[in-house]
Amino acid sequence: MHAWIAGARLRTLPAAMGPVLAGGGLAWKSAGFSPGPFLAALAGALLIQVGTNFSNDYSDFVRGADTADRLGTPRVTQSGLLSPRAVRFGAGVSFALAVGVGAYLVAVGGWPIVWIGVAGILAGICYTGGPWPFGYHGLGDLFTFTFFGPIAVAGTCYVQMGRWPSEAILAGVGAGALVTAILVVNNLRDRATDAAAGKRTLAVRLGRTGTCVEYSLLLVVAAAIPPAGAVAGLWPAGALLACAAVLLAAPALHTVWRHEDPRALNPALAGTARAAGAYGLLFAVGCLL
Repeated sequence: MHAWIAGARLRTLPAAMGPVLAGGGLAWKSAGFSPGPFLAALAGALLIQVGTNFSNDYSDFVRGADTADRLGTPRVTQSGLLSPRAVRFGAGVSFALAVGVGAYLVAVGGWPIVWIGVAGILAGICYTGGPWPFGYHGLGDLFTFTFFGPIAVAGTCYVQMGRWPSEAILAGVGAGALVTAILVVNNLRDRATDAAAGKRTLAVRLGRTGTCVEYSLLLVVAAAIPPAGAVAGLWPAGALLACAAVLLAAPALHTVWRHEDPRALNPALAGTARAAGAYGLLFAVGCLL
């Protein structure tokens, strides 16, 4: 059980929760909140995240990207805690459960949910798996921002309200920026080992300074979105609470720029993940005020 919990990487789950919480807050503000679809969207997002974690664990091991030189939390396949076959099975079960939840959401929201769900699962598998893993070609940041930002927030609104509010896209930009920042820290830490394994992440391509700048800009974007939306009259001033979540990433920002040992980025990664989850939660709370 410990191995399966480790493989699920519970610390990454705030990345899936934050955007859905933000979408729930927007639906509540518009008097369109529906608990059934909201909870189903949350469960589906978490299951796809867990499935993606297992899929990445398996694919990175098979491709030789995860070795004994890994600087982050040990992966269950590489460390021998679970066999490659078992980890692949865990990914399949997680995605199958997500499809089960998705069937209910399709009944509520129709065919658009089919395309979102299929795209999300394929993106999770093809991030490090498949014939052309886009995470190995520097596209992981873009896909993470898109699926954990505008698509996640707007999709959560859609299954509750039956429409795509434009304000959800803007809120998704802020949520997606912080979730992408999690990946940026991860790839900054693994830059040397990824390069050696032929994994050309954006961090490998940009170098250390460029990756630090990317992380900083993502935090700036996340902090700028709530006041921008409030000034435009899209949501109440209470949404500014989300800016407080960005402050949680301040110690991580300092570490990103000042670290000497890449292992020092592990706490920064966890801190950024907490900030991403808190961002969605505080934004939702602010929409209720």
